[in-house]
Amino acid sequence: MSETNDGGGGEADAVDPDEVRHVADLARVDLDDDEAAAFASQFSDVLDYFAALDEVPAVESEPDLVNVMRPDEVREGLSQEEALANAPESEEGFFKGPKVS
Repeated sequence: MSETNDGGGGEADAVDPDEVRHVADLARVDLDDDEAAAFASQFSDVLDYFAALDEVPAVESEPDLVNVMRPDEVREGLSQEEALANAPESEEGFFKGPKVS
């Protein structure tokens, strides 16, 4: 799995099915010829995606973070009775759920 170095970031060379078989042997994975060829093609695609990422320009500085959330406001909530009104089961003013163990 080698890359060409043409000085401009270049694209990755095609991955050889023999390289795929070698890595599969190291991982103790049996591949037939069709699988090795398919994986070689997929690995080449992945390496091309990484080569494309190398072409993304670097950012000089990070933008300042700005809080875009609304401010907290204290508002009236539900009473305990209102909160438990639609609960399938409650006990002593609390929600009651199924036993876990």
